[in-house]
Formats: sequence, structure tokens, C-alpha cells
Amino acid sequence: MKTTRRGFYTLAALLAASVAFSPLVAGQAFAQDKTDKLLLIINGSLGDKSFFDSAAKGFDMIKDKYGDEVEVRVLEVGNDPTKWEPVLLDASEQDWDLIVAGTYQISETLASVAEQYPDKKYIIFDASVPYDEGDYGNVYSIEYKQNEGSYLGGMLAAGLVNEGALGDTGKNLGFMGGMDIPVINDFLIGYIAGVEKVNPDAKIAISYAGSFMDAAKGKELGLAQYRSDVGLSFVAASQTGLGQLAAAKDTGRFVLGVDSDQEAIFKDTDPAMAATVVSSVLKNVDVSLVQAYDRYREGDLPFGEIEALGVKEGAVGIVEDGNMAKLASDELKNSIDEAAKAIAAGEITVPSAFGMTTEDLNAIRNKVRP
Repeated sequence: MKTTRRGFYTLAALLAASVAFSPLVAGQAFAQDKTDKLLLIINGSLGDKSFFDSAAKGFDMIKDKYGDEVEVRVLEVGNDPTKWEPVLLDASEQDWDLIVAGTYQISETLASVAEQYPDKKYIIFDASVPYDEGDYGNVYSIEYKQNEGSYLGGMLAAGLVNEGALGDTGKNLGFMGGMDIPVINDFLIGYIAGVEKVNPDAKIAISYAGSFMDAAKGKELGLAQYRSDVGLSFVAASQTGLGQLAAAKDTGRFVLGVDSDQEAIFKDTDPAMAATVVSSVLKNVDVSLVQAYDRYREGDLPFGEIEALGVKEGAVGIVEDGNMAKLASDELKNSIDEAAKAIAAGEITVPSAFGMTTEDLNAIRNKVRP
């Protein structure tokens, strides 16, 4: 299944926070009398080359598709939680048709604001609001089955090591998460399952940085992994993960990227870093936001509900061109493609960290640690 990719503001400053977009293009869905106004709130910063950049790209894609029929703004508000609620409250007082935000960190704040503005419409991605605890009929929640994409990435990682495609760089695999939380552990559990599908005896060094915004810490942990016989490490840590890529570049080791096509992102600006990325496990935030807006225009976006999107919906997957196309054997590529089809058909159920007890999670982690 082939998938390829790429402050705090006052309200007055918000109007200046737009990003550059291309003009109207052909192939729009349908004409409408009013211009929809969409606001994306980034509760962090752009430039992570993965998660938040993918969300911003989704708004770029919406503008490309609908041109003058839509007005979009992307607003970075930083990672200070005390600033998120004032921004959401200010935005909710304005005439935005859709207010979009993502990550579990902002879900509680968005839920509080959404209850105060029942006539406004909100989308939260990579998280949800507690529908059983309040009236959130104006919120649509997108969750992702990142464990499914990670399963395919795990198969690739183990297969490349088994085939000797990475040379004499280390016999073990690695994983670095931004934080020890369910969504990151969902990446890990899927990854372990995919690795064990190919090599039941594989060993995986597991690290957590404790932050999604600390590239220096990511590099420190990455170097420690690569110096301990890890040849390839999967990183799920947003901006912190850039440190792992830097560590791979410095040591001649390899990375399985996350969220966006990290090889393609660095191919022109830092070819040596791009060469370390064997593939990326994609969480297609951009695609899911475009699909959500398409459905909003058609009037069938299910506000008041959570939808979990995975391989079947094209919301997760792995990059199959670039370095993967050159490094993986045809046999390995075919086995990954068959697994993706089986996941989409419901023939393979990938284990998930959600709902897993701490004891069960620890048992899985301890089993694979070197």
C-alpha cells in the first residue's frame, strides 16, 4: 500500500498570521455563496519537519483545492499551556467557521471552550474530547491508528537488518519516543509487533526524551543508542526527533522517520541527513484535514463523534519510494504490501497500547530490550 509525502498572538496579530498559499486551481468540489474561514491553531511551533508541519500542509492543500472559496490562517501559539485558552476564546468570538487544533495536550482546553460556544464548530486531531462527560456536539475528533503504520515500519526495519541492507552498522534496533504516553506507546507497540513478525528474537533499545521540543536531548539519546549496537532507530518525538536524525548522520547509522516523509524534507537542504532515513511511518494529518473539510462542505462531517483512521482510510502508512525503494528487497516490499492489504481488510489486527495495562506494556518492553 504505497503512500508518499512532504508565541502567543493577540487577536490583532492573528490577522497577520496567515501563511502563503497558491492561487485557485482547477478541480474544485463545487461553488458556494460564502467563503469558509478556517483557523488552525498550532499549540507548539512549526519547523518540526513532521507532525505540526503536516497539519499546516493540510491547510495549504485545502487552499490549493478550493482557492477563493476558502480563507485559511495558521496560528502558532507556542508550547505554554497557559496561553492556549485565551487564544481559543478569542478565536471563538470571531467569525471562523472551523477552528482546528491537535494533540492530546490541548484537548482539555478545547473541550472547555467548545462547551462555552455551542454554535461554533471545532475539529481536534490526534486526540478527542470526552463526549461522555459533556455536550460536545460541535466537535469532530480525529484519532489515528498509528500502531498500524508502525507495524509496517517495524517489518521494514527488521527486514533491512535481516537482509544486511544497512551494512555492519549494528545488529539491534531502537525506538525513541518523545514522552512515555499512550499515543507514543501505540507507535511502539505496533512497531514491536511488526519487528517480531519478521524476527521474533529481535532486540530493541527503547528511550523516552520526556519532551517533544528538545532536539539536543534527542541527539544525546540517539548517540547513546547508536553507540550500543543499534543500527536503525524509529523515532516518534516531533521536534525532539530531529536530534535523533542528527545523531544518525554523525554516526553513519539509520532512522525510521515519523509523521511526514523526512527523507524528502531534507533531501535538498541536507542530503547527508536524508540519506540516514530509510523510510517514514506516516501519520497523514494533512490528508485527514483535507478529507474532513471536504466532508464539512458536503454537510456530512460527524460532529459529536470520534473517528479512528488507519491504513484502510489512507491516514497512516509508510513511505515506499526514495531510500526504501533502493534498500529493501522485492521480497520484503511484497511482504509489507501484503500486510498493509491484510490490515485494511481486517485480516490482521495490530495490537495497541490504548487500553493496555502498565504491567502488560512493561512486559512487552522488557521482552525486547537488549
